[in-house]
Amino acid sequence: MTAPRGCRSDLDSRYHKLCDLAEGWGIALETLAAVGAVATVVFMFALIFVICKVQDSNKRKMLPTQFLFLLGVLGVFGLTFAFIIKLDGDTGPTRFFLFGVLFAICFSCLLAHAFNLIKLVRGRKPLSWLVILSLAVGFSLVQDVIAIEYLVLTMNRTNVNVFSELPAPRRNEDFVMLLIYVLFLMVLTFSASFFVISCGSFSGWKRHGFHIGLTSFLSIAIWVTWIILLLVPDIGPKWDDTILSTALVANGWVFLAFYILPEFRQLPRQRSPTDYPVEDAFCKPQLMKQSYGVENRAYSQEEITQGLEMGDGHYAPYSTHFQLQNRQKDFSIPRAHAPASPYNNYEGRREDS
Repeated sequence: MTAPRGCRSDLDSRYHKLCDLAEGWGIALETLAAVGAVATVVFMFALIFVICKVQDSNKRKMLPTQFLFLLGVLGVFGLTFAFIIKLDGDTGPTRFFLFGVLFAICFSCLLAHAFNLIKLVRGRKPLSWLVILSLAVGFSLVQDVIAIEYLVLTMNRTNVNVFSELPAPRRNEDFVMLLIYVLFLMVLTFSASFFVISCGSFSGWKRHGFHIGLTSFLSIAIWVTWIILLLVPDIGPKWDDTILSTALVANGWVFLAFYILPEFRQLPRQRSPTDYPVEDAFCKPQLMKQSYGVENRAYSQEEITQGLEMGDGHYAPYSTHFQLQNRQKDFSIPRAHAPASPYNNYEGRREDS
């Protein structure tokens, strides 16, 4: 087989889409994927350096989970090359396993962030960084188990070429069915972000919820589009790789542009007191409701009259008559005096009776 224009003559045929000038979609997508991978690596290093500049402790708690999110985005851009390269025994298992796993990591991180925002926007105690990271990892592990079981059952532990041997309609249906849990994560993430935006009185955290909601909404739109195009029989199997690789690149850039970049702009900002409840609010005096009972004024008038008759200008009703009066105090230091001796009048003689 002769190499197409733009490729070396000794290049393996399964890599021809990476350099074929006649099919420019492969070159365009691999360029966008490479630029996205480089941008993701830059964000990862920037996330490490910006840790010291994050003044809000609750934003700092999200940094480990966001670093895991960037690892998932980096994998999404890298997986694009597996869909540009021809489907065979090596790329088949990689496609079926990593596609769902990488997106499960990304949407699990967004979902864990949204759960933490639900508590912050209502003025409650936030989750710790370890709990947030554990939630993200736990949600993503479910897709790992599903993908491993599917690969073991499909390949029967021996036939790695089964994916290229399957008919295209059957292969596409299995591919979509394998990603049902990821679709569930996407819908759940969007619903959680809606609660962040619509509920709670601390509006500073709603901006983060808007970033998650917009990212989830655009991702859902991309996924609905490529699933419909993949399952339409009139398009033909020759466009399957183009559709899936385009979806990967588009979703990866959505993650960077609508979630990572706005979040980075929020990280160095100072902690706003309006984003948190007042810690000693429960200690502040509250306004007492006025009592509407009838006061016994007869007793009060009687006490005042008695006080005036006694001539006591310092008298107050409902108090004792023996009140302390202001007296002039003598602040001189007392002197010590010698006691009188009982022998002062003794003359030494006996008195006769």
